[in-house]
Amino acid sequence: MRGTSERIVQPSEITGTCERLVEEGARLQMAYAWFPEPGGPAEVVYLADRGPHEPFAVLRCKVPQESVCLESLAMRIPLLSWYEREMTDLCGITFRGHPDPHPLVLHEGTHPSMPPLDPRYPTNEPMPYSEQPWELPPIEGSDVQVLPFGPVRADVLESAQIVFYYVGEAILHCHPRLFFKHRGMEKRFEGVDPALGVLIAERISGVDSVAHSLAYCQAVEAASQCKVPERALHLRTVLAELERLYNHLHYLGHLCHTTTLKVGEAEGKLLEERCKKLNGIFTGSRFLRGLLKPGGLRRDLDLQDLPLELRMLEPEIAEYIAALEKTNSHLDRLITTGYLPQQIAFDQGATGPIKRASGIERDLRRDHPYAAYDRFEMAVPMRTEGDAHARAQVRMEEIRNSITLILKALASMPEGPVNVSIDSPRGEEGLGWCEGSRGSIYYAVHFDHAGRVARVKVKSASFSNWRVFPYTVHDTNMMDYAINEASFGLTMAGCDR
Repeated sequence: MRGTSERIVQPSEITGTCERLVEEGARLQMAYAWFPEPGGPAEVVYLADRGPHEPFAVLRCKVPQESVCLESLAMRIPLLSWYEREMTDLCGITFRGHPDPHPLVLHEGTHPSMPPLDPRYPTNEPMPYSEQPWELPPIEGSDVQVLPFGPVRADVLESAQIVFYYVGEAILHCHPRLFFKHRGMEKRFEGVDPALGVLIAERISGVDSVAHSLAYCQAVEAASQCKVPERALHLRTVLAELERLYNHLHYLGHLCHTTTLKVGEAEGKLLEERCKKLNGIFTGSRFLRGLLKPGGLRRDLDLQDLPLELRMLEPEIAEYIAALEKTNSHLDRLITTGYLPQQIAFDQGATGPIKRASGIERDLRRDHPYAAYDRFEMAVPMRTEGDAHARAQVRMEEIRNSITLILKALASMPEGPVNVSIDSPRGEEGLGWCEGSRGSIYYAVHFDHAGRVARVKVKSASFSNWRVFPYTVHDTNMMDYAINEASFGLTMAGCDR
C-alpha cells in the first residue's frame, strides 16, 4: 500500500507482530478484510500508527480458505474487538477466543447467503431476515431493573438502542445496540470509477463531508502517485477548518440543550448557522459538498472576502465561549460527568477531542500532515481531566485555532491551478487520512486491474468513539446520561456506514 511500511505475515505471526508494534509505542488504528480475487481467499489488513511523522505500518495476512479462522487480538488490544466482530459479520472470518463473539453489524436473525463483502454477493438480493430475540447479559440482584431506550428516540436523535441496567437513578451497566440503519456504504464503492467514489465518501456522514471526501481523495492520489497543486492544498485546508468550525459550534449549542441552558443553545446554533451561511455564500454548499475530487478541487473558489467575514464573527464566538465558561449552572453539569481515564481511552481506541480531553496528544494534522497543514504552526489543545467539561474545552480551543488556520491559509494562498488529472490506479492501493471534527478518519482504497474501485475500508471517528462511550456511563446516574452522550459528539451515520 503506497505511503506505508508494509509487511506480509502468516496467520500464526499476527498476534506476536501486533503486540511488538504496541510495545514499541505504536497504536493499532483499524483492521479489515477484503477479497483480492472473487472466489479466492480473504486477506486481513491491520493498520498501525507508529508515531508522528513515521510511515503507517500495514500488516497483511492471507486467510486459509480451509479454516477462515484467526486468533483474536481483542483481549490483548481491545480496540480491535469491534473490527474483528465486523469482519465476522461481513467477511465470514471467525476469531478464536474473542471475548464477545456476538453479531455487531448484522443483528440476530440475519442470514446472508454468503459474506456481504464477498464480491460475488448479489447486490440486489434482499438479505434474508427472521425476527429473533436479542441476547442480553443476565441480571443478578432483585433490585436491578432494565430499561431499553430506543431505537426510536426523542427529538431528531439517530436510531440506536441503549439498554440500561440500573437501581434507582444509578446506572450499573450500559449496553448499546447500534447499526439499525447500516447502509452498506463500503459495498457501494465496489466497481465505481475513482472520480465517482468521492460522491459516496462525502455522503457517509453529512456533518463530515469534507473530512471523508478528503481522506478518500488522498487515498486515490496516493495510489496513482498524483501531486496535487499547491493552491488546491491550501483550499482543502480552508474547507476542512470551515467544516470543523460549524461542527464545534453545533456541538456547544447541543451540549447547552442537554444542560437546559436555552440561551446558550440558541446562540451556539445561531453561530453555527452563520458559519454555514458563509459556506453557502463562498462555495455554493452549506455542507461544503461537491468541491473535492481526486487531483484537487472541482473548481476554483473566490475567498477574497472571507477573512473580513471571519474577523467580524470571531469576537462574537469568543464572547459566546467566555460566557459558557462563566455559567455555573452549565459547568456544574459538565465537571466530573462522563469521566474517561487515559488508559481506557488508549486501549479502547478513543479518537479526536475525546482522546485529547483524556490526555492523549495526537492530531493527524500535526503528526501526519496532509493538505497544507505542514506549512503552518499548529497547537494541539489537550486536557487531562477526561470529563464532559474537558471535552468541551478542547473543542473551544479548536474553534479558535480553526479561525487562525483559515486566516493563515488565506493570507498565503498561492495562485495557480486547483486540479490535475490522475493516472488510472490499475491494481494499486492507497491510504488516506484526515483529522475530522470528531476524530481521525482513514480510507484504505484498493483498485482492480481495470482501475475501478475493488474495496474501500472506512475507519470513521464515531465508530471508534461509540465503542469507548459505555465505559463513561457505567456507575453514573440517569440524570447525566444525555449530557454525557452529547459531550462525545457521536453520530450514528458515521458509525453505521
